[in-house]
Amino acid sequence: RFAPELPETDLRLRPAPAVSWDAMAPDKWVYNFGDGSAEGREEMKDCLGDKGANLAQMAVIGLPVPPGFTLATGVCAHFYEHGRTFPAGLRDQVAEALALMESRTGQRFGDPHRPLFVSVRSGARASMPGMMDTVLNLGLNDLTVEGLARRSGDRRFAFDSYRRFVQMYADVVLGLDLAPFERLLERAKRRCGVKMDYELPAKELEVLVASYKARVFDELDREFPEEPEEQLWGAIGAVFGSWMNQRAQTYRRLHEIPASWGTAVNVQAMVFGNMGSDCATGVAFTRNPAIGVNEFYGEWLINAQGEDVVAGIRTPQELTRAARLAHGADSELPSLEEAMPEIFQELEGVRRKLEEHFRDMQDIEFTIQRGKLYMLQTRTGKRTTPAALRVAVDMAKEGLISKQEAVMRLKPESLDQLLHPMLDPAAPKSVVAKGLPASPGAACGKVVFTADEAERLGNEGEAVLLVRIETSPEDIHGIHAAKGILTTRGGMTSHAAVVARGMGRPCVSGAGGVRVDYAAKALYIDDLMVRSGDMLTIDGGTGEVMLGEVPTVPPQLSGDFGTIMAWADELRRMRVRANAETPTDARAALRFGADGIGLVRTEHMFFEGDRIVAMREMILALDEAGRRAACAKLLKMQRDDLIELFLIMDGSPVTVRLLDPPLHEFLPHTEQEMASVAAAAKLPIERVRRRAAELQEANPMLGHRGCRLAITYPEICEMQARAVFEAALESGRRSISGRTPVVEVMVPLVATAPEIDSVRGVIEGVARQVQEEQGETLTYRIGTMIELPRAALIAGQLARTTDFFSFGTNDLTQTTWGLSRDDAGGFLPNYKTKDIVGADPFVSLDVEGVGELIRMASERGRTARPGLKLGICGEHGGDPASIHFCEHLGLDYVSCSPFRVPIARLAAAQAAVRAGEDRKAAADSSRASPPVGGA
Repeated sequence: RFAPELPETDLRLRPAPAVSWDAMAPDKWVYNFGDGSAEGREEMKDCLGDKGANLAQMAVIGLPVPPGFTLATGVCAHFYEHGRTFPAGLRDQVAEALALMESRTGQRFGDPHRPLFVSVRSGARASMPGMMDTVLNLGLNDLTVEGLARRSGDRRFAFDSYRRFVQMYADVVLGLDLAPFERLLERAKRRCGVKMDYELPAKELEVLVASYKARVFDELDREFPEEPEEQLWGAIGAVFGSWMNQRAQTYRRLHEIPASWGTAVNVQAMVFGNMGSDCATGVAFTRNPAIGVNEFYGEWLINAQGEDVVAGIRTPQELTRAARLAHGADSELPSLEEAMPEIFQELEGVRRKLEEHFRDMQDIEFTIQRGKLYMLQTRTGKRTTPAALRVAVDMAKEGLISKQEAVMRLKPESLDQLLHPMLDPAAPKSVVAKGLPASPGAACGKVVFTADEAERLGNEGEAVLLVRIETSPEDIHGIHAAKGILTTRGGMTSHAAVVARGMGRPCVSGAGGVRVDYAAKALYIDDLMVRSGDMLTIDGGTGEVMLGEVPTVPPQLSGDFGTIMAWADELRRMRVRANAETPTDARAALRFGADGIGLVRTEHMFFEGDRIVAMREMILALDEAGRRAACAKLLKMQRDDLIELFLIMDGSPVTVRLLDPPLHEFLPHTEQEMASVAAAAKLPIERVRRRAAELQEANPMLGHRGCRLAITYPEICEMQARAVFEAALESGRRSISGRTPVVEVMVPLVATAPEIDSVRGVIEGVARQVQEEQGETLTYRIGTMIELPRAALIAGQLARTTDFFSFGTNDLTQTTWGLSRDDAGGFLPNYKTKDIVGADPFVSLDVEGVGELIRMASERGRTARPGLKLGICGEHGGDPASIHFCEHLGLDYVSCSPFRVPIARLAAAQAAVRAGEDRKAAADSSRASPPVGGA
């Protein structure tokens, strides 16, 4: 058994947290690829990771992939479960794979004459750009560097590669701080009077390598490893170790990637893009990842290695001539299309082949060595939400995918990026700088210069703009917390750009006219100074940087968005309603495609102006007569509001909930407010104080509210029911379309059947009166909110006298968990960190607890009353995972805030498709199962 005893400092690891790993086959750990064949395939991502599976597939379909091999994710599982040791048999399998790589390349690992060099890279099944470690140029030592110099004919290149390797290995594997190495590099450049790394001569690079190795000895009291095999195993251990580094853990948490997946490690023959003027490296997307247009999009650097492009150390050149002209790039820096036209045409062919095979936009890395193209990676490209919509629609229209596949490819929650304002084109703005439009959208915030500060202020509710010279994977938490990102270096495929696009954050990169001084906590644009805390605005669609805060305009929802939504509506079964009680919210709900209103919170109509005065008069009344007099004032207000809502919804269903909160919420709390109420109501202030004290409750959430108010004060219920029915008849008369409202009256906080029976009797009595008074017939439904566990348990009884159930999942979660939503923020984050809870139950429905109550209530309710309409009206109605659960239960609709309606529509479509797939799979399995017992 091979179990390398590498010091813990070598792996930059602390004891790994206890994790549970997927079971993997123990006999085969290594999978080869290259020369047009591979032992793996693209569908083996669980085993080979995304990068390894795609490398194998590229080799199989005939693309020029340098040979190599992949250590499966099962090795990662073993690594953490067995004290950072490797499984028995792995060393032999790696030796065999290395021998095959040698035969395919005609080079030998560690041979001073024909040396083979390799890269060691991570590759989880989900792409995690820049989050884990990489080692390039591995195999270089004092002997092989001479062989590389002879074979390349370029001693400067050989020692520059060696210098890069020692620095990277010292950082990634040996765990040393990079700053001393950077200082040594800067001193070397000053000695030679040059500004750029690539201007250093060979002699100086030789001295620099020696200085680097001396630094390693000073730090560790041992020599830098010269033996290539020792280098290889150190790098493999370090890359597996990086699966648990802090930035990787943060990224997984933000993107909900399980730690149990682990990472694979890919060992691949090096090809060099920094060997001379006929060499280059680049990163490209088969379509524009910012806006989705079907155009080749990317950047390249001549005489460079891949890390130079993605790290943003040098601002790269455009891939195509059109992009160069569009971005106003310096004419002395030609595009790849102009500089190497034959290579560019070959790359165009690769682009087409990859899209035809993978049927999705790809993110590729390539290297050109001595005029020959090599493909180093392909993966599904991260993109903005507008780009995702455009790519999905275009690919469906091109016949690459079906409409259903187009709908299934989108993340419902990502639509949120489209539903918020953009910069007002007519607003004045002071543009002070311009960079590259790396990730679209507008962002405004206080300038901060560190990721930690961005996270701290973001957690305090501040809008911040993270400004960096260049970002690194360590900045992931700050990028997530910031409203937008501005960098002075790097291109549109730099780390900042890729991560910002993946998170939906606006980003302007490569703003060369901006100078950042971290020590002074300021940035400079010519003579202008912007300090930390000052406001800046960026436009990630144009690359503009503006002083101050620029006004915004509402989003435009049409084109590709409308197409995808139409396709989603064809697929979904559940209806999607909105929670709305104002005309503005109702119009927004319709604009976003709502099928109706699932919750009108009538209490929200009584908190303003004259309304609150009338409401307080009712509460302060001494008797029923006084309350009825005040209710008469409220009636007209409520009726007028509902008429407008019914007219806006034009025949779509509207569910009006009766008064729900405790009465004391409407009363004043300060002496000044009490004096004002007393004067308006013409009552002694002492009377107001006494009534306020009488209405105070120890636990108002579980107190005198909901249906309990309607039973105690039926005159309130009568007033609201009359407002609803009179508004329905009046809006029907005014309707231009001739559609009559579909009215649903909902009774909140029911716990017993007699409660709903009592309130229903009051409502029906009012309905009869209104119909007799106006000589018209009403169509209406009466239902209840299920928001107490007891109501869920006796749902069969409640269903006998109700027309629908609407699950109030906000309160149902509170009463099931015994947890206040307003107070849970004090400890739920800690619970999530300790894996006591997986998701916040107020954000995503607790399927095991709350979900089980909903399931029981649904089954019992429909057993007692077949065809009973079921829906939910908590904010869970806009959560994709909760919507999938509702589809599984067969609910009729979900209701959420207006701005989440498109998210819910798309999630409902995806849930319907998956439910259909599950039913088909179950049917196929049933047919395939052999019969039990004899004939």
